Amino acid sequence: MKENKLKPNYEIRRRPESNLRNYYTILLETGLILALLILTALARIELTAGDTEDIVMDEREEVEMEEIIQTRQIEQPPPPPRPPVPVAVPNDQIIEDVDIMLDAELDLGGTLEMPPPPPQREEESQEEEEDFFVLVEQMPELIGGLQELQRDVRYPERALRANIEGRVIVQFIVNEKGEVENPKVIRGIGGGCDEEAVRVVKQAKFKPGMQRGRPVRVQYNLPVIFRIRN
Repeated sequence: MKENKLKPNYEIRRRPESNLRNYYTILLETGLILALLILTALARIELTAGDTEDIVMDEREEVEMEEIIQTRQIEQPPPPPRPPVPVAVPNDQIIEDVDIMLDAELDLGGTLEMPPPPPQREEESQEEEEDFFVLVEQMPELIGGLQELQRDVRYPERALRANIEGRVIVQFIVNEKGEVENPKVIRGIGGGCDEEAVRVVKQAKFKPGMQRGRPVRVQYNLPVIFRIRN
């Protein structure tokens, strides 16, 4: 076999202008320009189809939304009860009439007698009479002091004979003038000492008690001492 060997082209060496490699760049640029021109021309050509098909759209059903108004249920009153069914009474039974006798007679022209008022309790009457104070801003003061009062005490003979000694508590009211009202013994020892203590207290004089700058009636307790001296 003969080996196919590439023979050198001596013509190219003798004529270098016949070598196409020297024009490769120009030919490439020329081909690109021609390709762009062809593409531009094709883009401007209007492609129109011969037969046009009409596209028919299916009609859709229109659904209308209606606003539902909420109704208010009116409560109706219950029906009236049925009347009682009359019961047949046999003809043989006799219904007797009931007579209502009113013994009381109403006299419209006469005067009405009112019941008597209830009796007033003694406690209420006592509370109304108690117009005094038990504790005030300035309590009453005994004029002369308790020692001066004790000098006026006369020892009862019965108490001396019975050898009775002790303390008598007298309760009373000091009025607006400083005078003693309604003295009474709340704790006694007997033998005439209680009466003597009330007598001495009645003669006592006080400076009246003061409440809000004015004299008032005040309840007061005063002790009277009875002691036998040898």
